[in-house]
Amino acid sequence: MNVGFSSSTGKNSSSHCILGWSFSTDGVPATPLDLSSLPSPPVLPDQTSYLKTKLATLKTGAISAIATLLLVILIIAIVLYIRRKSKLAEALEAWELECPHRFRYKDLYKATNGFKDKGIIGHGGFGCVYKGVMPSSRESVAIKKISSGSNQGTKEFVAEISSLGRLRHRNIVNLLGWSKRGRDLLLVYDYMPNRSLDAWLFDTGETRRVLDWERWIGVLRGIAAGLVYLHEEWEQVVVHRDVKVSNVLLDGEMNARLGDFGLAKLYEHGKGMCTTRVVGTLGYIAPELPRTGKATTSTDVYAFGGMLLVVACGRRPIEPSEAVGNLVLLDWVRECWMRGRIIEAADPALRGGDCEKAEVEMVLRLGLMCSQSAPKARPTMRQVVHYLDGDEVLPDVVLVLDDKDSVDLVCRSNLSSSLFGFASVGSIATGR
Repeated sequence: MNVGFSSSTGKNSSSHCILGWSFSTDGVPATPLDLSSLPSPPVLPDQTSYLKTKLATLKTGAISAIATLLLVILIIAIVLYIRRKSKLAEALEAWELECPHRFRYKDLYKATNGFKDKGIIGHGGFGCVYKGVMPSSRESVAIKKISSGSNQGTKEFVAEISSLGRLRHRNIVNLLGWSKRGRDLLLVYDYMPNRSLDAWLFDTGETRRVLDWERWIGVLRGIAAGLVYLHEEWEQVVVHRDVKVSNVLLDGEMNARLGDFGLAKLYEHGKGMCTTRVVGTLGYIAPELPRTGKATTSTDVYAFGGMLLVVACGRRPIEPSEAVGNLVLLDWVRECWMRGRIIEAADPALRGGDCEKAEVEMVLRLGLMCSQSAPKARPTMRQVVHYLDGDEVLPDVVLVLDDKDSVDLVCRSNLSSSLFGFASVGSIATGR
């Protein structure tokens, strides 16, 4: 037998108090309770007040927790803001404030969404090219980010870029401006939606060679006109130093524009350029450049001649060949010319009607003429434009060199094309 107390509550809370009790066993009556000696019932708190107090305590704790959380968030936000500001901060030198066409680095950072990899639209030997949308104007631009290993020459580089920013021609990609942060230099160009000429020539997709010959010859004429502007018509002589198919871009209307002036050099008309380091792309570098270190308008002509051959033949300047190892395009076209079959060097896709075939052959011959080893034997870009436009007839030319490296050009219009040749230095001494 168990003896004890039990109580229960319903939906509401309640308190049950035992003020006294009497119990006995073995048949002996329990001692009567003296109610007068029982303690008074305890005074219980008012339930409503208790709940209010408890709720107030909970509210205070919640407010304190929220305030602490907001404070932590605020501190984190301040730290991130300071880090972002330091990341986009620019330590400007005095000369930078005086150079025109300068963009704020943070604007270019926002335009490219932080220079993320998914925004890269091209690669070069000196950096990556990103597509960007300027936050203020919402215009699309191309931003080339060049990582320099040294600050040496940065001031001179930016001075030249600022001058190049004034170039304006329908066949030149406008250099809109520049920016610098640390050792990174950024060049801002017009955005060309139809990619580079290299992509149209060598991409394996459906776009390869979809242009007709009229469009191809129009591209060549446009770039030639742009080079005439750089060499002769602007206030200074501009030597591009990196003329090649990958630096020829097509705008929204498929007009050709010469771009990437990151290597360009300027000098006054009538004066020569100082010796500088040799830069460029293998297959487009004039043979005298490694020896003299001086880039001239003639070295640009040589590179343009290489580009003529690349477009007409559909081959890169130097490419692997199972038969001969590395095929040098210039040597191959020259060999076809000396055999009297220069048209065999052309891309089969361009061998159309008689008129088209004649123009393709003219471009191949002009490419050889521009790619002659002696700088004085090459035509000027203005002469090249006349040949491409049909204003002048491309002559048959025999290149003659003596031991003093002087040059004579013997034009023989009555010679057949099979007599046109490029003599070596060793054989020319006796042939003169």
